Order: sequence, then C-alpha cells, then structure tokens
Amino acid sequence: MDYKTPESVLVLVHTPALQILLLERARHPGYWQSVTGSLEAGELPRETARRELFEETGIEADPAALQDWRLANRFEILQLWRHRYAPGVTHNVEHVFSLCVPEAAPVQLAQDEHRDQCWLSWQDAADRCFSWTNRDAIAMLAQRDPTI
Repeated sequence: MDYKTPESVLVLVHTPALQILLLERARHPGYWQSVTGSLEAGELPRETARRELFEETGIEADPAALQDWRLANRFEILQLWRHRYAPGVTHNVEHVFSLCVPEAAPVQLAQDEHRDQCWLSWQDAADRCFSWTNRDAIAMLAQRDPTI
C-alpha cells in the first residue's frame, strides 16, 4: 500500500474583499475546507500548493501570486484518515499558502475529491470549516488585511 506523506499544504483562495472559497469533501458531506493536499515524493510545499490548487479547482496560479505564509501547523491526524498513513504515524505538518483572485467565480471541482463549492465571507467561511488550522488561517488572513 502507498501511504500518504504526513506533510501537506493548505491553500486559502480569496478575493480582495475576503470572500473565501470552500470545498465540500465528496466522501464526507458537511466537511468544508480550503484546498489541501499531501506532498508527493520530491515535491516542495510551494509545488504541492500549485499542483493541488490546479487539481482541486482548475486554477493555475502564477508562482509569484501564491503567497507562502512561512507558517507550518502540526496537528493530530483524525482517526477517520489514519489508515492512509503508515502505521504509527499520528501527526501531520501543514504549510499555509494563500492566493488572491480578482472575484468569486465557480471553479472546476475534482469530482472524486469534492462535491460542492461556495464563496463565503471570511467570518462565515471560518465558522464552516471543520479543521481548526483552516479556521485559524482564515482569521489570520483577515488580520493581515488592514481594510477589515
């Protein structure tokens, strides 16, 4: 069995007005999140962020537009997903990125991964996310923007 690497990315896609794109997981209705994904062998986090962004939304990010927050969260992997990792692996390191797009627009979902999408205010998006790291990153995004 090929196990997932316990290192991943989180990519916040947002507009200048801080409308946040959320995706609903296909196999877990009600689990809303930003773009996420595990690093593949030999990949750097920025490369993973660009790849996952394209795979999950169809958005091709200019490398200069993808903001690396230089923030890594370490969290316990939910029991629900532990079988994807090698035996004994219990924690993941997640690198945070963001991408500002001009406006909220429908994206091309990876149907095997996500069943729905929505654009929400940063407050509503933070409330809807199941992941504490995703909620915290959205709140941090709002704090980083002096117009909020």
